[in-house]
Amino acid sequence: MVEQSLIIACGALAREIQQVKVANGWKHVDLVCLDASLHHRPQEIPERLAEKLDSIGGQYEKIFVAYADCGTNGAIDRLIEDLPNVTRLPGPHCFSTFAGSHRFDSLMEEEPGTFWLTDFLTRHFQTMVVKSLKLDSHPELKELYFANYRRLTYVSQNPDEDLLSAAEEAAIYLGLEFRHIHVGMHKIEEPLRWAVS
Repeated sequence: MVEQSLIIACGALAREIQQVKVANGWKHVDLVCLDASLHHRPQEIPERLAEKLDSIGGQYEKIFVAYADCGTNGAIDRLIEDLPNVTRLPGPHCFSTFAGSHRFDSLMEEEPGTFWLTDFLTRHFQTMVVKSLKLDSHPELKELYFANYRRLTYVSQNPDEDLLSAAEEAAIYLGLEFRHIHVGMHKIEEPLRWAVS
């Protein structure tokens, strides 16, 4: 009998993880998500994860935390280091996970001033970037925030012409060179398989 597993995910990855889950027929895997807005308050992520882990207790054989380090400075790793049935996404953030660490490092070496978009961030660019940085009410802040950026790289998970156009428009809005790399789901699916094996 296959034991039930749990994925606790960042809301920004919910759609992609659910897509992988359905495509693979992982019916023994439950998925719960934390608010994607924690993206802007990474210091709160470990506490919210701890609350979720505490509330779950011993219900699952394996728990996969679908967060990379995500700006927590190792706090997620410290939270789960003594929990042998819990692991997380590799890498510093989801951009690195989606692209693959070697490819991401190569792209950052090529252009350190890169602003990254995923499908989720492209879909919610107005809310997650423009409004959260108050660029809609204070457009003069755009030059200040993005002065050291040169390129916007959109790492897409699904082929979608509307999202591609939206990402290009985001690059124009920010005054950045645009690059699109279709990465698919492969690099995020690999670590998720730990939870289902």
